[in-house]
Amino acid sequence: MVVLQFFTSCSEDFLEVDPKAIQIETSYYSNAEEAFNGLVATYDPIGWDGTSNYGNFAVLNAASDDNFGGGGSSADVPHLNLMNSFQVDPANGPHPDFWDKNFRGISRANTILARLNEEIPGLEEDLRRRFIAEAKFLRAHYNFDLVRLFANVPLITTPLEQGEIYNIVQADPEEVYAQIEKDLTEAIAEPNLPGTIPTDTEGGRVTKPASQALLGKIYLYQEKWTQAATELSEVNGIPGGTSQYGNFLLPDFADIFRPDNKFNAESIFEIGHTSIAASGWGNTSLVEGLIAVQMFGPRSYNGPTYYSGWGGAPITPSLIRALEGDPRFDETIVDIQALVEAGEASYVPGYQDTGYFIRKFAPLQDFRATGGGAPPLNYPQNYIEIRLADTYLMEAEALVQGGGDILRAAALLNAVRARVGLEPVEPTLENIYRERRLELATEGHRFLDLVRTGRASQVLAPFGFNSGKNELLPIPLEELNNTQMVQNPGY
Repeated sequence: MVVLQFFTSCSEDFLEVDPKAIQIETSYYSNAEEAFNGLVATYDPIGWDGTSNYGNFAVLNAASDDNFGGGGSSADVPHLNLMNSFQVDPANGPHPDFWDKNFRGISRANTILARLNEEIPGLEEDLRRRFIAEAKFLRAHYNFDLVRLFANVPLITTPLEQGEIYNIVQADPEEVYAQIEKDLTEAIAEPNLPGTIPTDTEGGRVTKPASQALLGKIYLYQEKWTQAATELSEVNGIPGGTSQYGNFLLPDFADIFRPDNKFNAESIFEIGHTSIAASGWGNTSLVEGLIAVQMFGPRSYNGPTYYSGWGGAPITPSLIRALEGDPRFDETIVDIQALVEAGEASYVPGYQDTGYFIRKFAPLQDFRATGGGAPPLNYPQNYIEIRLADTYLMEAEALVQGGGDILRAAALLNAVRARVGLEPVEPTLENIYRERRLELATEGHRFLDLVRTGRASQVLAPFGFNSGKNELLPIPLEELNNTQMVQNPGY
């Protein structure tokens, strides 16, 4: 069991200055154990799913053409439906949760980095340097989430005093990206950041390949094609083989997402969840299970394999058509309507119901929590944020865009296809983009891919997407009060 999953705190407004970080700074770091606890606190916000987001990747799914918002009605799961219809405004939507969790994480990263530069009794030098590398990765991760969702955000690299918060200004996005690159480059260069870890005791901790994969992705977002391809190639190794870190494409696509196959060989950076914490309804933003699992299940379901859920993020006809005939269909999409028509199940259709639901994170009966707490909040599925098929396709895209090795691009693309028994195709951008959609469907990548490649205005226009506005989320309304920050365009 991963200790990094169990450090939680209440979430206050970012501009109140993180009180947990202040407590950590004043009360911890007198020995090695307390330094490790401070690192755990820095990891913690990665797993927060927001007060009404019910899985941060769930609302990103709803913003794509792969999923609707769903739920019992248009008002039932408001964050998903506001994202799906592009009706988010400064006061309403999932953006305060994204803003809070990431700035909370940055605050904690800045705190521990400041203290790790001082002598901590009993903390050995190799551990201190590993902790620093992990904290720099985490700060980069939090900043990346912010800059790609909001673009215009403050860049904070040192602990803040209470009086400083009202004078914060937004940085140029290029400055934020430069800091992210600096943090990741320094983390990668650190010899004490491991290439592999014992997943039974350290699963979810930062590794060198996770840092390289994230840096490659950062370069991809900035269209630094050669740098992206170079960094990602270090992670990928020989297409279809085993990488230098032991990663490989799992032979069975279905095995990637099984709750009893966590931190598998395809996983590069994975966010842990567990049923052991027995989370309750007191604060759903900080539960230790993957609450999106409950969100994605069909409403009032009675039948085999699955438990009832809340009907969120039903599959769109567009994705159903795109995956028709693809070997990944049944492991990506659940056809509940077919079970109903066969007399094997029943359910209550919800808002925007299509009869098709997310399979990769479905509420499976075999993994229903039984150890206390609220079962809907305690599904043990992890969320794999970066996996090898993703990095293969990112490198292939960078090679094609940058005029690199086209044969390697083809090998990367077609290794992903060969894993599920599909014939090779030419390594064109259209084919790579299509493969990303089908391979990574419902994993939270599609909307961000459409935005970064400039295709969102065309693909998402039928959902209400407004070019020049909906590429970004608004700055939360409460963050503009008594500060120097300004709102994003269009809001």
